[in-house]
Amino acid sequence: MIARRGPLAAQWTTLVPLLAAVLLVFTWGRDLPAAVVALATLVLAGAVLAAVHHAEVVAHRVGEPFGSLVLAIAVTIIEVALIVTLMVDGGDKSSTLARDTVFAAVMITCNGIVGLCLLVASLRHGTAVFNPEGTGAALATVATLATLSLVLPTFTTSKPGPEFSTVQLTFAALSSLVLYGLFVATQTVRHRDYFLPITRHGEVITAEEHAAAPTARTALISLGLLGLALVGVVGLAKGVSPTIESGVEAAGLHHAVVGVIIALLVLLPETIAALRSARRDRVQTSLNLALGSAMASIGLTIPAVALASVWLSGPLVLGLGATHMVLLALTVVVASLTVVPGRATPLQGGVHLVLFAAYLELAINP
Repeated sequence: MIARRGPLAAQWTTLVPLLAAVLLVFTWGRDLPAAVVALATLVLAGAVLAAVHHAEVVAHRVGEPFGSLVLAIAVTIIEVALIVTLMVDGGDKSSTLARDTVFAAVMITCNGIVGLCLLVASLRHGTAVFNPEGTGAALATVATLATLSLVLPTFTTSKPGPEFSTVQLTFAALSSLVLYGLFVATQTVRHRDYFLPITRHGEVITAEEHAAAPTARTALISLGLLGLALVGVVGLAKGVSPTIESGVEAAGLHHAVVGVIIALLVLLPETIAALRSARRDRVQTSLNLALGSAMASIGLTIPAVALASVWLSGPLVLGLGATHMVLLALTVVVASLTVVPGRATPLQGGVHLVLFAAYLELAINP
């Protein structure tokens, strides 16, 4: 697929990230008129598509499962920077920002992206096949990280409210880093085969045969443009967020919808990349992207927020409410039943998408 990209594709995927960066410089921290917001939205959409292209180039160069880590970690690092920036500017009203963003990322990846990919792959190829060993390990790590970071604060008593004490927050941050680091080592070194795509007969696909890998120079250029495009995506999303907030308030919707919209924009590159892999019957790559993104979102965000809380004023609320805990528990149970057989039908994809729709409905109408 990458080999078939023409000169025109190479030109626009290079120009759009640069345009997004320039536009970000001139719009950062300013009140934007309607015409500039419309332009920023168009450039934002182009930057998302460019990010997907460059992520595919890098992934094709390094191979799986390393390629799946590139986009997940890049997006999450910039997402963390955005959260910390908003927390600095927001004061007490941003006390739940980290929790809401991380939980939105978990629901979008584990139900939205997983459901779409399973549905697309199973409708196109009959059934969606993947490696249950690697996917199960990823799901177990996501469930553990989410419970330690988002559920336990609701029940601890050392500090009033759904908050961690300093010692508890430090433990959660260190545990997140250790688990994420251990998973990455398992995925890329010791049990790499568990995370590679498989054929319908269960054979591991160690190399793609449809196109030659790009050169190291091309991959490095794409890596730099990927980072630039992602900075543009997150920065422009922050710039247009006041307009989104005004629209949400004018529509009479709950303020949590703003966080959902921003999370959807930030995760759009991973969603498109995962869907492309599903269409090519590389469901394991799609699941690597989805669950890896959820894991990186928790494993990197919680330590970063814990560190930032040293100088940030105001409370840091991490504990989920009862409704969201029910959704999280149901997601873990359903995902476990999906993973165990190692293959899925449209039914499993539909179940995950219904859970995602329920999350969106409750965000709009809590």
